[in-house]
Amino acid sequence: MQEYWELYMKNLEGKPASVQFNAGISMEIEELGYTYPTIAFVKAKLKDPKENGLLSEQEEPEILFMEDKLEASMIKFRIGKYVGRVISDGYVTFLYYVQYTYNWPDFIEFALNEHTTYDITNGHQEDGEWNYYKKLLYPSPREWQIIQNHKVCDNLKEQGDNLHLERLIEHKVYYENEEKKEALVKALEAKEFRIKEEIVNEDGVKGLHFYRIDKAFYHDVDEMTLELIDLAESHNAQYDGWETSAMKM
Repeated sequence: MQEYWELYMKNLEGKPASVQFNAGISMEIEELGYTYPTIAFVKAKLKDPKENGLLSEQEEPEILFMEDKLEASMIKFRIGKYVGRVISDGYVTFLYYVQYTYNWPDFIEFALNEHTTYDITNGHQEDGEWNYYKKLLYPSPREWQIIQNHKVCDNLKEQGDNLHLERLIEHKVYYENEEKKEALVKALEAKEFRIKEEIVNEDGVKGLHFYRIDKAFYHDVDEMTLELIDLAESHNAQYDGWETSAMKM
């Protein structure tokens, strides 16, 4: 099982949620479903959450210690894999897929013996299709885009970029239907994007390379790319990301 973790924010039942999950296992779900068919959870009520229900800096060390102790217990009893964590509405929930549950009580006792001051619940149920991973932890295409946006912004910032400066930002979109290309071009031009060239990817799918002058700051890019995802989808096309050069003025 590959270890590749991502952290992002989402809306969960109308409230902000911080989600951390192992993205590296997403290509192995079919195989893992046979070996680890049961979803299990440990849910702790936060003692001092922020006003928005998320984890405070003061309490973070204790929750991270709890997370580490749970992981050590999971390894000790060899019953499953840690796949993600959700923090929302004043609670933190640790999620696991387990092979068997006969020693689940032993796992819980060992993992939580140093956290008796927390209000904690736990349990497990069958989930051979890994629906909790797919529907709760795994990001939607829009959430994935925000994750990628912030990685690019972080990279630019590390280069000394002033993200608030306007600059040329280039984008790509690939379309399925040649007949809708003209409508797609007009829709982009109506948003003041300029077409740079027509392109073809490695699979022979045709697309458009286009650009506009915009800011590369986090929320500006998020708003722009989510708008482009919606525009692309309305024309049976798929948005394929953006790039720009660092500006250090």
